[in-house]
Amino acid sequence: MNRYFIALAVAAAIAIPIGVILLNAQGQGVGSQSSGKMGAPMTAVGDAKPDKEAGSTIFVSEIPAGYRDWKLISVAHEESGLNDIRAILGNDIAVQAYREGAIPFPDGAIIARLAWDYIPAEENNRIFGVNQSFIAGPPKNGVQFMVRDSKKFATTGGWGFGQFNEGKPVEAAMLQSCFPCHERIKDRDLVFTRYSP
Repeated sequence: MNRYFIALAVAAAIAIPIGVILLNAQGQGVGSQSSGKMGAPMTAVGDAKPDKEAGSTIFVSEIPAGYRDWKLISVAHEESGLNDIRAILGNDIAVQAYREGAIPFPDGAIIARLAWDYIPAEENNRIFGVNQSFIAGPPKNGVQFMVRDSKKFATTGGWGFGQFNEGKPVEAAMLQSCFPCHERIKDRDLVFTRYSP
């Protein structure tokens, strides 16, 4: 019986300090993650050292779960150095905001940009007899996300930006130009893509 109480006292002596350390860490945001309404955890890109204050994080480093099943918002073809064809997708919150014309977008809205090489469809063109058909080729220029969280991303107009090449977040330096470019269209809540019904 005495051994039981001694073992219990030792376990309590170890568990209480560990619990206090964990509670303090959570209170300071250490290891905590913010989650969008789709349930996807989002944290700062490793190279970007965010301040401990809300609104100082501007990058997203985890791919939102299930984005390939989101609804299509629009498609686009970019030329010049990009030369890709892209699909713009949105989670349910973003799509509803687009359909209702809600500006600013509500927190929890996430917009995804997928891009592929823009290539001729040789088989189709042989059938048509002219070079008129183009298709999406291999993935290109990564997958990009804009995540709406007006508190977490306050310093960048309420949007966090992320890009992933082969499933891995790019260096934070690559994302530095996102907000200055998107800031040019403040009247559309920093969003370039218009809804294509």
